[in-house]
Amino acid sequence: MSTSRDQILARIRAANRGDGHGDGRGDGRGDSRGGDGSPAGGERADRDADTAYAALPRKYLRAHHDAATHDIAGLFAERAADYRAVVERVPAPGLAAAVARVLGARVLGARVLGDRVLGDRGAAAPGPVLVPEGLPAEWLAGLPDGITLAHDEPPLPAAELDRAAGVVTGCAVAIAETGTIILDHGPGQGRRALTLVPDFHLVIVQASQVAADLPDAFARLDPARPHTLISGPSATSDIELIRVEGVHGPRHLHVLLTGE
Repeated sequence: MSTSRDQILARIRAANRGDGHGDGRGDGRGDSRGGDGSPAGGERADRDADTAYAALPRKYLRAHHDAATHDIAGLFAERAADYRAVVERVPAPGLAAAVARVLGARVLGARVLGDRVLGDRGAAAPGPVLVPEGLPAEWLAGLPDGITLAHDEPPLPAAELDRAAGVVTGCAVAIAETGTIILDHGPGQGRRALTLVPDFHLVIVQASQVAADLPDAFARLDPARPHTLISGPSATSDIELIRVEGVHGPRHLHVLLTGE
């Protein structure tokens, strides 16, 4: 019977070979075969290790929330709010109006009523709102006067990102169980700096993008892409547990959850 050490080393050898062809170095086991053509040495140990791994019992619970019996989108909204994010559920036809209202209140310091903007927080022109390439144009329809948009093409310097009033993005996946938003920096999400430097981040999450839990979420992602996981506004605590927000990213996270 092989020991755990033998199994671990066998799997390391198999991973190092990659394509199944050893280079004959190390302990000389490589992928040599016996006189009758049967696997010999390391190759047989590799197969034994794979068989033993596949036979391990996996009776643990992989999913905690069944979409058939749980309001997955509602659970995400609840858990994201627990992280001090502002979460609103809006119908798809009202998404553009909600984006205009949120940006009007945030950028202009105003209340947006219909097509009118009431109030102003000062004469100084506010910074622009960053918009990544690929963000649906209909999401930004009807923005109040006084809000300017900035595109990151070519990439803006850090000083320009810091001057921005905020950023609007979509997402790749959201996780209901943890209230987490995942960006893979594809179309409509932009590079990582866009969502880390500005002080305000408005994220549009489609209900269809909400996964029940971590295994479901990661199964939807491309492992070759970069991923940024966002669980509420940026925050940290020192040794005295004094909470400080905005150290590693935006202090303010606003989520518009749309769709069925």
